[in-house]
Amino acid sequence: MPVSTNSAPVAWLTQESYDRLKAELEHLSGPGRTEVVARIEQARSEGDLKENGGYHAAKEEQGKSEARIRQLTALLENAHVGEAPEDNGIVEPGMLVHARIAGDDATFLLGSREVAGDTDIDVYSEKSPLGAAIQGKKAGDKVTYTAPNGKDIEVEVLSAKPYVG
Repeated sequence: MPVSTNSAPVAWLTQESYDRLKAELEHLSGPGRTEVVARIEQARSEGDLKENGGYHAAKEEQGKSEARIRQLTALLENAHVGEAPEDNGIVEPGMLVHARIAGDDATFLLGSREVAGDTDIDVYSEKSPLGAAIQGKKAGDKVTYTAPNGKDIEVEVLSAKPYVG
């Protein structure tokens, strides 16, 4: 994975994910921003701002929207966009991993939540303790990592296939 020249982490994204996020950013930065400002102005015209629920709700929505704009801008500026990883069974970002974690079977995407979109699949960052421990491993490999609570957890990689969500 490429190294970023600034402090923002580099995320791997499919072209489809990149395009979807870019469209969301364009909407939020243009028509979405205009809609929120119009709601604020409408609520402001209703009088006393101290007890104006519509005004406060619109201002809160504006804050969330601006935060998402900043998040998407940073993500897209630092994203590594490309094809799904090679189907070689090696765990890397963009792979759907099936593993036995502390005796329990789990299936999850290694990489960015943004790649999974609106699916309900679990996602672990490659920078998480689990992700860092299994990156580069293949089916049959066993590793132990230390969880944030200090416990050592054994993981066996059962399979790794490119995510095609």
